[in-house]
Amino acid sequence: MMESIEQRKQGAILLQIARQAINQALRVSHPAVKLEAGMDWLYLPGATFVTLMQHGELRGCIGSLQACDPLIEDVNRNAVSAALRDPRFMPLMADELDSVRVEVSLLSGLQPVNFTSESDALAQLRPAIDGLVLEYGAHRSTFLPQVWETLPDPVQFLAKLKSKARLPESFWDEEVRLSRYTVSKWRETDQEQEVAYG
Repeated sequence: MMESIEQRKQGAILLQIARQAINQALRVSHPAVKLEAGMDWLYLPGATFVTLMQHGELRGCIGSLQACDPLIEDVNRNAVSAALRDPRFMPLMADELDSVRVEVSLLSGLQPVNFTSESDALAQLRPAIDGLVLEYGAHRSTFLPQVWETLPDPVQFLAKLKSKARLPESFWDEEVRLSRYTVSKWRETDQEQEVAYG
């Protein structure tokens, strides 16, 4: 489904905000984002993930699952955290900025998945559409819909999601909870949004 001109503009603004936040955190000058009248949507609660890619590889990804803060603040915070605080990577350095591409994902609300077994849950997953949150006691993890690009099989997708939550890949318990969400995402590389509806 094609995005509207308005969605395209919103995506471009979110990418600029994320890029500016990272540049400011690294004390690198960057043109100020021009916020115009009518951009009230930036101040409504929003949940985002900011992903950094470098030479086709993940360089950082941090986000929010629930819309608690104004969208502009959420993007700012997650952009800086993706650049400097993702524990999987060394903090981004200023000389890397030119080789890094930013992606912003705007999340829908979380929808509980109702299932009777692991096989029932797997049958309900929608590859390339669903982002998934797994919760079990103190264990919690999520994969954005983009992860289906590298884990296209639902069994493998769920197994790796359990591993990310520090559970065995074969683990299952009736207390496991799953929630799904969709995203609208924009990438600096093409300024085009790919929307997952559902």
